[in-house]
Amino acid sequence: MIALADFEKVEIRVGKIIDVQPYPEARKPSYRLQIDLGTAIGVKKSIAQLPTRYATEQLLGRLVLCVVNFPPRQIGKAISEVLTLGVPDAEGNAILVVPEREVGLGGRLF
Repeated sequence: MIALADFEKVEIRVGKIIDVQPYPEARKPSYRLQIDLGTAIGVKKSIAQLPTRYATEQLLGRLVLCVVNFPPRQIGKAISEVLTLGVPDAEGNAILVVPEREVGLGGRLF
């Protein structure tokens, strides 16, 4: 078990996907995303294993939840600055965790 204080250290914020590019250098099918997390955080890069369930046009403009306070991670030749959150479907493919309604960019999960 973790304490509530431990969970509160994880900063999960709302962002909007503003660019999606294939990322063939990754071991598993992935996209290179640019995510706008609002004026306080700015635009960050994320590598996400989404091509199996999402076409690029389905992702552009979509709101997503991201962990913004993990250290950057090298994935192939690219750096992923934020972790885009998803859960596995029955086949183990990522399904994005998204806000139910329109919310402000950078809003923090509580």
